[in-house]
Amino acid sequence: MLLILIGASLLSWSIIFAKWGVLRKAADANRKFLRAFRKANALDAIALIAEQNAQAPLVAVFDFGYAEVERQARNRGQIRNKLMIERNLQLGISEEIQKLERSMTWLATIASVTPFIGLFGTVWGIIDAFEALSMSASVSLRTVGPGIADALIATGAGLAAAIPAAIAYNYLGSLIKDMGARMEDFGLEFLNLVERTFEG
Repeated sequence: MLLILIGASLLSWSIIFAKWGVLRKAADANRKFLRAFRKANALDAIALIAEQNAQAPLVAVFDFGYAEVERQARNRGQIRNKLMIERNLQLGISEEIQKLERSMTWLATIASVTPFIGLFGTVWGIIDAFEALSMSASVSLRTVGPGIADALIATGAGLAAAIPAAIAYNYLGSLIKDMGARMEDFGLEFLNLVERTFEG
């Protein structure tokens, strides 16, 4: 049981560090791309900039929208269906959020399950303590001590695995939510640029 809790804790920390690294890189790449996007005036120029910032989730959203703009402009020479562009942007946002949320369910599972595994270990340790007490002629700390110690270790291990996973799940989840909101805002900026390009 203790090995399960140690394994869960190690898995939790590996996910936390990996996810933190991914989100930090994504946020940096988003900032760089957004600065370049706001300075550029033409969609073609932004498409070239996008290739240099491929790690940015905003680039993936841009690619979805730009593909639909190109398709409409190639066929008709102008934009006739803005709703299709909006849908494509939404698809890009959904896909990027799914990528960012990968492995987050593991953190939620570890945060919710490990306290119960620890509690099960606690119950097991107390049962051992009572069994030792029933087989002993005298009541002493030496008789019940090992069982109670095992119970407390199981409780501590369960909490040690659960608490960091719960904190990380909430914190990283808020970062992903914030990044999703930024992608939604970027979608509006993209639509504004398309309108200026084709209607201006």
